Amino acid sequence: MLDAGLLPGKTVLEIGSGTGTNAIEFARRGYRVTAVDLVDLAVQRAREKARRAGVEIDFRIGDATRMRLGGPYDVVFDRGVYHGIRGRNLPAFLRMLERVTRRGTRWLCLAGNAKEPMEDGPPVVSEEEFRAELGPLFKFIEVREFRFTLDRDDFRPLAWSILMERR
Repeated sequence: MLDAGLLPGKTVLEIGSGTGTNAIEFARRGYRVTAVDLVDLAVQRAREKARRAGVEIDFRIGDATRMRLGGPYDVVFDRGVYHGIRGRNLPAFLRMLERVTRRGTRWLCLAGNAKEPMEDGPPVVSEEEFRAELGPLFKFIEVREFRFTLDRDDFRPLAWSILMERR
């Protein structure tokens, strides 16, 4: 997506940044990045990785649905938050997205695919579900299937890559 120029702009909000791998890549490519995660230890590690990489990132710890995250951002990136939060607090998640985006903001969401649920895999969502839940706020630019790359070579869950633009 980055190489193809499908995430234009200068500012990125990463929701669920973990240890910062994706936030660091965005920063290396010249974006101003704000990254949030619930897990204190993950953010501590992310800050150290960013320092070693020589990039500045505004890392924050907390629940993105309850924080003031600034914005609006040009790009939102989510690798596995939507598919998990949708069953617990989708309305708050959508309100947060509405606050941090504006017309034209791009959102790249990576989510587990319901076509191939796995006992130990990520939460999953069907295409019909994400279109119904996200369609009122976002138009869909590109939807494709791929496999998550995780720590184990024998564990590659089917997933969605969903590129959207705020209406």
